[in-house]
Amino acid sequence: MLLKTFGWSFAVTALGLVAAIFYGGWEAFGVVAILAVLEISLSFDNAVVNAGILKKMNAFWQKIFLTVGVLIAVFGMRLVFPVVIVAVTAKLNPYDAVHLALTDKDRYQQLVTDAHPAIAAFGGMFLLMIFLDFIFEDRDIQWLRWIERPLAKLGKVDMLAVCISLIALLITSFTFATQAHQHGGAHADKAQTVLIAGIAGLITYMIVGGLSGYFEDRLEEEEEREHEEEEEAARTGKKKPAVLMAGQAAFFMFLYLEVLDASFSFDGVIGAFAITNDIVMMALGLGIGAMYVRSLTVYLVRQGTLDDYVFLEHGAHYAIGALAVILMVTIQYEINEVITGLVGVILIAWSFWSSVRRNRAVAAEGEGTDEKAEVSSGV
Repeated sequence: MLLKTFGWSFAVTALGLVAAIFYGGWEAFGVVAILAVLEISLSFDNAVVNAGILKKMNAFWQKIFLTVGVLIAVFGMRLVFPVVIVAVTAKLNPYDAVHLALTDKDRYQQLVTDAHPAIAAFGGMFLLMIFLDFIFEDRDIQWLRWIERPLAKLGKVDMLAVCISLIALLITSFTFATQAHQHGGAHADKAQTVLIAGIAGLITYMIVGGLSGYFEDRLEEEEEREHEEEEEAARTGKKKPAVLMAGQAAFFMFLYLEVLDASFSFDGVIGAFAITNDIVMMALGLGIGAMYVRSLTVYLVRQGTLDDYVFLEHGAHYAIGALAVILMVTIQYEINEVITGLVGVILIAWSFWSSVRRNRAVAAEGEGTDEKAEVSSGV
């Protein structure tokens, strides 16, 4: 089971590390290994959230997620995306952007760093909406009840998550503009870019998340109808029709997963520049890490981990909220990537331990009930 799920990740790791040695020797080997660990630590919460969505998809779409999705994640976000940023911000054609990345690495790093406010605003708003929609939903299982109960009541107010996200964006943009003006206006023109990028992130979430949610609801309706038809078929002996909505629902959930992964990868791509500005080593290291995140997602689904440890998904969404705040803060201030990774790991570890304690309490309660039943029956 473990080899079947992580086999491709092991193979990509071996090929990536060998390629690093041929590219830059043992020093490149060490840099690529560090980048892979960085990507995994920053994206563990991504795997948990992905698993919550992927478990609703059939085996075919899970394979698509591991094949086409990996190509998008590894080559699209970890290799092409930084080059596209440079091409857009520096107004270069793609060939010149790639040439710059390979020949003038310091200039390339500077251009990507200059684009960080817009990247952080887009990703921060997308992730903030994910967190707010989760926390404002009334759930049967609650982790931090003293927070989640009152917020679930507030969530009954229409468009509250959108309003809070826009207020956060306006405050961030205004503060960024004010600070830039006080320091001579060096980044004053970027305040508008931050605002536009943040709104774009919000719109992207509403379109992709809305479509995936719509088709997911349609799929649930079809499943309920199918269940009713199964019961009718059992009585009459007639065959039931096939469910036709799974493909559309799975496609839009897949699309949602890819945009979600893109938002998660922003901090990894930017953080990688703290280790190296070599685009080849960056792509190798982050690509290896992305493969493990993909495999971990499928492993969590196939093992039923989210069903066994019910607070894991809560912890991952709290980590998303923390990452969204961190991204918005990094528009103006620098935050070490170690802090970003530790926040997510701590929240998920806390939710995992809470799940273990809950499972023990439920098991103990079940044993107590069985003992009472035995006593009352005279056994």
